[in-house]
Amino acid sequence: LFAQLLYGTGMRISEGLQLRVKDLDFDHGTIIVREGKGSKDRALMLPESLAPSLREQLSRARAWWLKDQAEGRSGVALPDALERKYPRAGHSWPWFWVFAQHTHSTDPRSGVVRRHHMYDQTFQRAFKRAVEQAGITKPATPHTL
Repeated sequence: LFAQLLYGTGMRISEGLQLRVKDLDFDHGTIIVREGKGSKDRALMLPESLAPSLREQLSRARAWWLKDQAEGRSGVALPDALERKYPRAGHSWPWFWVFAQHTHSTDPRSGVVRRHHMYDQTFQRAFKRAVEQAGITKPATPHTL
């Protein structure tokens, strides 16, 4: 799904990894990329063909979010200014990651143990395995998408 999203929208790996629930607008068919290249926000078309799979992904993400809430976890990291202004916002569903990491780790900025977005290496390794399993012999990286 993540590879399809990158291919279908043209977004960069880091932009896709940092998507929040609130960045997906199914009603208007858009995805908001925040602080992309050049620190600019932009709106992308959400491919209709990916909407059902993205809804399923949000369902899985919501299960992780509910588990974290039940366990009293620290929520997700926010941009610095927002975290200071709204300290509880990181606990809210709209700010949760669309592609959350399955495990918790220590936030290097704050030292807080929390759930982060999927790591780029996680996707890159899975992409490499998929290329090998498909028998593709030409060089292919996620940037190829």
